[in-house]
Amino acid sequence: MSNPTMVFTDIDFEREGKQVDWLNLPHSVTRSAYGAISIPLAVIRNGPGPTVFLMAGNHGDEYEGQIVLAKLIRELEPEHVRGRIIIMPAANLPAAMVGARVSPIDQGNLNRAFPGDAHGTPAWAIAHYIDSVLYPMADFHHDLHSGGSSLKYVPFCSMRQSGEAALDARSMAALKAFGAPLSLIWSYVPENRLAGAAAARRGLVSLGGEFGGGGDVNRTSLAMLDRGVHNFLHFAGVLPGATPAAPTTDIRFMAVSSQAHYVYATEAGLLEPAVDLGAEIKKGDLAGLIHFVDNPARAPVPCYFRRDGMVVCQRHFGRVERGDCVAHLATDVE
Repeated sequence: MSNPTMVFTDIDFEREGKQVDWLNLPHSVTRSAYGAISIPLAVIRNGPGPTVFLMAGNHGDEYEGQIVLAKLIRELEPEHVRGRIIIMPAANLPAAMVGARVSPIDQGNLNRAFPGDAHGTPAWAIAHYIDSVLYPMADFHHDLHSGGSSLKYVPFCSMRQSGEAALDARSMAALKAFGAPLSLIWSYVPENRLAGAAAARRGLVSLGGEFGGGGDVNRTSLAMLDRGVHNFLHFAGVLPGATPAAPTTDIRFMAVSSQAHYVYATEAGLLEPAVDLGAEIKKGDLAGLIHFVDNPARAPVPCYFRRDGMVVCQRHFGRVERGDCVAHLATDVE
């Protein structure tokens, strides 16, 4: 490896059985000169077979995935598995421990840090380890997100188009197997620094999703996510046995395919949403009004949707700054 990781661990990824331990990233501070950030990781292996890498806590204030993967670590035993499952329930551990989107150490957004930097600050060093060590081991990948404290989402599972037809077809099959009632295809890719984009570059069959939001823990989202992760593991072939039950509702496939799906605040103020999450809207409909309580005689500034679609995401915080995302849409695909 031309740029070797600084992360060290007692985990042996080739060992049979179940290991729950830590990845240790050196982090020298006043209170601990030879200290390390210890990031939990589980490896469950039983014989030959595919490798599935599951991660959550990419953003620390997104909780459903962290809970589901922590439960999965306790639940799964080697005899349940054919192949290998790698589980990282709190990828950006410093952020997860304070319930923040970004790390309190370096303000690093792990999902904007790929492919990372082996000798960078913690978020970039973690991204480098995932990209250069864990991804090359894996055949399948799922990065579990929620809207965090600043956004509310209609819960969905998603796949991100890579531009490689065969890989995209396998990811679409995985998305169908997951079985989320709302399933989203990201064909608009403004960021190549995302974990999912890095996984695609490594050729992994990769899913994502937003399974809640608003900084709380949604019981319905938890149940859907738990069921879907098990479906995904069955699809990948690492959980042999009976085929999971088909989804109880039809799957609605939607896409985010352009920057026009997003609405942004043009002024700083208090946001009054004009529609509800999940609403079907038309191009030109009002998305919200920005009010100015420091100058109440000033008329509010409107924000408009720029195309038809369903409102799958809305801002959760009432206060906005110019450039904050107010809402975004998804549109139906066949």
